Amino acid sequence: MENPFLFGSAASDKWFTDRKDDTQRLKANFTHGINTIIISPRRWGKTSLVLKVANEINEKNIIAVNIDIFACRSPEDFYQVFAREIIRQTSNKWEEWVANTKKFLSNLTPKISFGSDPNAEFSLSIDLKNTQLNEEVLSLPQKIAQDKGVKIVVCIDEFQQIADFSDSLTFQKKLRSVWQLQSQSVSYCLYGSKKHLLNTLFSKQSSPFYKFGDVIFLQKISEENWVQYICGRFSQTGKHISEDLAAEICRTVEYHSSYVQQFAWIVWVKTEHTATETDVKDALDDMINQNAMLYYNYIEGLTSLQINFIRAIADGVHDGFSQQEILSKYHLGVSSNISRIKKSLENKELIDISKKLITFNDPVFRLWFSKEM
Repeated sequence: MENPFLFGSAASDKWFTDRKDDTQRLKANFTHGINTIIISPRRWGKTSLVLKVANEINEKNIIAVNIDIFACRSPEDFYQVFAREIIRQTSNKWEEWVANTKKFLSNLTPKISFGSDPNAEFSLSIDLKNTQLNEEVLSLPQKIAQDKGVKIVVCIDEFQQIADFSDSLTFQKKLRSVWQLQSQSVSYCLYGSKKHLLNTLFSKQSSPFYKFGDVIFLQKISEENWVQYICGRFSQTGKHISEDLAAEICRTVEYHSSYVQQFAWIVWVKTEHTATETDVKDALDDMINQNAMLYYNYIEGLTSLQINFIRAIADGVHDGFSQQEILSKYHLGVSSNISRIKKSLENKELIDISKKLITFNDPVFRLWFSKEM
């Protein structure tokens, strides 16, 4: 029997639920050459959404190229990965990889190598000593699109990594200056896992990527859709769960996509025929315990002020941290500490700040913290 719930990797096919409006909007952007930026907290389903739409529009005249730059630590790393994936994913055979590399990157002295399976393992390195030629790499999608007579959508995951590059602002200006001049035959979808950094890259007027494209702030999947999905997956595997218990699963983890799938999976494992309240309670304890070491890592190295601040959020305080009553109750010191604490915890991705309200990024961490700390 196949796994009825999927977590820890991008959801697709029968594991993908709802996001109908987001899918329609993103597909329209891809089809009509509109640049797109997707912003949301970690593990809300950005990658699943992008890959779903990319697969659906991969027709003869539209090619979606998916690039993950998480491992990139410099502009040079970015150029190498960008060039390799553009070449590899816009061609079907290794002979075409070689031909296109020589055709479009000849000035960069490309070096090509293959693994044991030349049709699957392809490595490309280019000479980046002459930085004036780096524009050739960034122009690669446009050249290939024109040569093949197709549209290309370049989807870049973990795009916030460029903010950590040395002289990042100069690099951002370079990307924007080249990409904004490319015709509608090439568009970009930029997204990542650090909401606050992406907000900085795309929402500040001083940023080179300000108003680069259509910004989609991804919302949580509704309770109605989650309940229908959970009950349906139980039913398809010969088991049953009530709508009330399915809704309890969703509400407990605050509709967090990855945790809904994980929680539902553990309940399903514990259910023999029909899920019970005891199954749900035991599954929640298991999920918290399974993630305990991760949560200990979250708080390792935090200052007492930071832990006290998290304790306040766990108690339901979402704003007004500078009020003397809250400062005193949670031992936060003086009000001038608050902005520094918020910034440090946001950088560590422990909290989310939206419309001046502060919440946990990880709802199960909140449950663990309330229980253990």
